[in-house]
Amino acid sequence: MACVFRPFGRSVALFLAIFQINAIATAPSWAADASGWDGDQRSAARLVAGTPLGDAGNRVGRAGIEIRLSPGWKTYWRYPGDAGVAPRCDFAESENVKTVTVLWPAPQRFSEQGINLIGYKGHVILPLRVVPQDAGKEVRLRLKLDYGICENLCIPAEATAELVMPGRGTAYDAALAEAEDRVPKQVALGEGGTLAVHAIHRDKASRPTRIIVDVAAPEASEVNLFVEGPTPEWALPVPEQIAASTGTRRFAFNLDGAPPNAGLDHVMLKFTAVTAEEAIEVSAEVN
Repeated sequence: MACVFRPFGRSVALFLAIFQINAIATAPSWAADASGWDGDQRSAARLVAGTPLGDAGNRVGRAGIEIRLSPGWKTYWRYPGDAGVAPRCDFAESENVKTVTVLWPAPQRFSEQGINLIGYKGHVILPLRVVPQDAGKEVRLRLKLDYGICENLCIPAEATAELVMPGRGTAYDAALAEAEDRVPKQVALGEGGTLAVHAIHRDKASRPTRIIVDVAAPEASEVNLFVEGPTPEWALPVPEQIAASTGTRRFAFNLDGAPPNAGLDHVMLKFTAVTAEEAIEVSAEVN
């Protein structure tokens, strides 16, 4: 039997209108726990909310910036690598917000034509910690996001989003927890579990100065190491693996890309080691 389209009669149209109003009124509460997507077919971003942390008088909001990327497209980590720009998050127009802290899940390394980029592909949630001015009042989070996306070419993207923090559990708790689990754990030099940064030293005989880093990791794991300077103005190279022995990978990078007149003695650097199973972050002074 063929399908035939017939216009709705007045009574059917009225029934559908009433049904839609009732559906909106009775929609599950989680439908309001994310903002709308803002973007295009290449990428889009929104805000999602989760269960807050702490008690009623000392509450910290839990949320995330969710970025959706089409196949083949990538976006950047907080340090983009050899090229690109890190995402910039502006929450200045938010209401009843004291601070917003962005957490960064462990990124991937993308090497193309000798250029190393650091970032994410497909889909990522950047977890947020939102501290209100007054824990007893409504928190309205407003985001202006500037970020870069890359396929064959890299282009700027932007998004805006607004979300009232619900102050209860939401449908996005599991997704936020998964993203939070991928945020590198902060550990001291030489500490950690199966993944650890064991030693850092300066090869003073090399010109320019080269930094050597030994990372302990399971033999079957692929390891990536990233390094950041003490301020965003530093543009350090992505470390390259130069040797491997039982349970240890040795990485090296030249200590260049520092801002003009920056001191290179006793400089504090941040190292992020990443495998498919875990990620750690180590801050250490390099002498």
